[in-house]
Amino acid sequence: MPVLDRMVYMQFTAIVLMTILVVKLMLLPRKALMDPVVGKARWLMLVGIALLDAQFLLQYKLQLRAMGVTQAVMFNLAFFIPASAFLSLGVLALERQGKIQTYNRYFLVPVWIVAMGMMIVAYLTSDKALLSDSPQMRWAEVGASICYAAMQLHFTAQHLVELRRMHQALASYYDGDMAGLLKWMEYSVIVLAVIALLVPVLIFGSGKWLAVYGLFSFISIYYFIDSFYGYVVSSAPRKVYEAERSEEELMKEEVRHERTASPDYLQRVQLSVEQWVAKGGHLRSGINCPTAADEMRLPRYQLSAWLKHHGHRYNDWLAELRIEEAKKVMQQHPDWSNESVALHCGFSDRSYFQTIFKKITGMTPSEFQQQQR
Repeated sequence: MPVLDRMVYMQFTAIVLMTILVVKLMLLPRKALMDPVVGKARWLMLVGIALLDAQFLLQYKLQLRAMGVTQAVMFNLAFFIPASAFLSLGVLALERQGKIQTYNRYFLVPVWIVAMGMMIVAYLTSDKALLSDSPQMRWAEVGASICYAAMQLHFTAQHLVELRRMHQALASYYDGDMAGLLKWMEYSVIVLAVIALLVPVLIFGSGKWLAVYGLFSFISIYYFIDSFYGYVVSSAPRKVYEAERSEEELMKEEVRHERTASPDYLQRVQLSVEQWVAKGGHLRSGINCPTAADEMRLPRYQLSAWLKHHGHRYNDWLAELRIEEAKKVMQQHPDWSNESVALHCGFSDRSYFQTIFKKITGMTPSEFQQQQR
């Protein structure tokens, strides 16, 4: 298939794919849209996907690739920059519970103006028509792609900060590993950054490399929107919100109680923790940190201070206690299955138990049992 025919086919495929994603975002269930944060993120992503759809439609209708490299790249950058910004802002809205900082909200504007300004200057300083290749225009396109990459790297840095904070909140609130809730965000952030960094392929690439870049972009964007859809229709946003709200309240309490980590407090907490563990409180599945603190008859900020003093996060601390119990159970009941041991020790499922057991002991439960024999 000739290169131009292949590009036309890919553009048509992109139009169909982007239209499907627009419809999917429009048809988000009402239950999910009752959350204003989800609604805000949905509209931001909808604008981003609609811009991509419009870009591919223009490429297809005007046959810009047939005119030359400059024509296609100019339109790509003019639409890709705002589209990527809106998609990134959609993720940021989820990460910050809808509270996007002003400088992030308007970061797109100067980047887009500078990128488009470079092309205008290139046109004014060359003796060729606007939609014509020229050395000045090629350098302007390189400069615009650098602006695009810099913008996306800025958003990536913001995402990494927020994701780290969210992971900390989940680990400090729930008794199990909840990191899987945010995997799609992590992958999507990486994908958006890679797409931006590979923009030079649009400028200098041709043939199979351009086709590979296009295919990678299509698959990545589909994964991004499909994962967002699956995330917001699940219970994940509520779980993340509970953990983050609890973390915010905890920080306020710690500010009000500056003597949280004093020796007297820590000794008193140590006694309460030991009594709670002796009663087997740590062996109940699904017990979050505030509930554990209530059962210990402690304010949560005191339990949190005790955990920090010993270098623990709540879920890691519970996992270690449960694995110690699991080792005792496997020694006493060698005929028990891994699933029975996991349930007895408070693990929600066997696979998580096996993962944590290997992480802490360096061997699988089966290897441990074999060693005991």
